[in-house]
Amino acid sequence: MSRTLIALLLASLLAPLAQAAELVVYTERREPLVKPLFERYEKETGTTVRLLSDGAPVLIERIAAEGANTRADIFMAVDAGNLWQAAERGLLAPTRSAKLEAAIPANLRDPQGRWFALSQRARTLVHSTERVKPAELSSYEALAAPQWKGRLCLRSSKKVYNQSLVATMIERLGAERTEQVVRGWVANLATAPFADDTLLAKAIAAGQCDVGIINTYYLGRLQHDEPGFPVQVFWADQAGAGAHVNISGAGIVAASKNKAAAQAFLEWLASPAVQADFASVNFEIPASPGVALDPVVAAWGPFRGDAVNVSVAGQRQAEAVRLMDRAGWR
Repeated sequence: MSRTLIALLLASLLAPLAQAAELVVYTERREPLVKPLFERYEKETGTTVRLLSDGAPVLIERIAAEGANTRADIFMAVDAGNLWQAAERGLLAPTRSAKLEAAIPANLRDPQGRWFALSQRARTLVHSTERVKPAELSSYEALAAPQWKGRLCLRSSKKVYNQSLVATMIERLGAERTEQVVRGWVANLATAPFADDTLLAKAIAAGQCDVGIINTYYLGRLQHDEPGFPVQVFWADQAGAGAHVNISGAGIVAASKNKAAAQAFLEWLASPAVQADFASVNFEIPASPGVALDPVVAAWGPFRGDAVNVSVAGQRQAEAVRLMDRAGWR
C-alpha cells in the first residue's frame, strides 16, 4: 500500500476525531448561565464548546438559512415551544440515547427524541406574604374569581412563557373554558401587564397587587439577594393537574457534522452532578429527578408538575396567542 493511500486512510479515520474537538452551541440561554459549564466540559474532555447567543426565533432562522453549511451542532432554548418550532421545521435530528431517556422523564422530552429538557422552569402562583394566606389560593383558574378583582398582576401576553401556559391550559381545559379563565384574569388586573416577572414580583412586594403568575426562578433571584423578600411561591393545582412546567432544553442540529460528539455532550449535561449545576445557577429545577436542589428552591417545598408533554406548548402556541388576543390580554 502506497504512503499516499495510507495517509488518506488515516486522514479519513481521524477526521471525525478532529471534528469532535470542537462543538458549536447556538443558545438562547444567557451566556453567564452556560459558559462555566462549557468550560468545565472542555477541561474534562478536551472538546472545546463555543457558543453563539441570541433569541430563539433569530437562531432558528439562522440555522435554517445556513442549511448544510451551518456551524451549529446543538440548539439550546428556554421554552419548549421554541424547541418544538425548530424540530417541526426539520432543524433538529432525532436522537436515540439510553442515557438521555433514562435521565429525562418522557413528558420533558420530544416524543421523537429531537430535543430534551435540561432544567424545569415552573410557572406558578406567587403571593404577598403580608396580604394573602396560602389557604386562599388553589389553582390558576381560581385567580379569575371575583375575590381577586383589582389584586392580580400578570406579565405581558407577548412573552412566550405565558403563551406556553395558556397552550397547556387549552390542552387540559379546552379552548372555551380557558378563554373564560383568561378573560377573568384580565378583568381582575390591578394594573397593566408587566414587561417581565421581576417587575411583577416587586409590584406585589410594593403593594401594587397581591397575587401573580411568574417563573419561579425570577423570585429565586430576588429571595437570594434579599432574604425576607415579602413574596412567596404557591404551587398551583396540586389537587388537580399540577403546576405548569416549561423547560430549558436542547437538541442536536440536523445538519451537524459532529452528531456523536453532540450527543455525548447532551448526555453529560443530563448527568446528575451537571444537572445540579445547570439548574442551580438560575434557581431552576433539574430536569432529572432526584438531583439536589439549590437551597432557595428547596425552601419552596416539593410540588407535583403537570404531566402533560411539554411539546403541547408548541403545538397549541398559535391557538393560545389568538385566544389571549380575543380575551384582551395585552
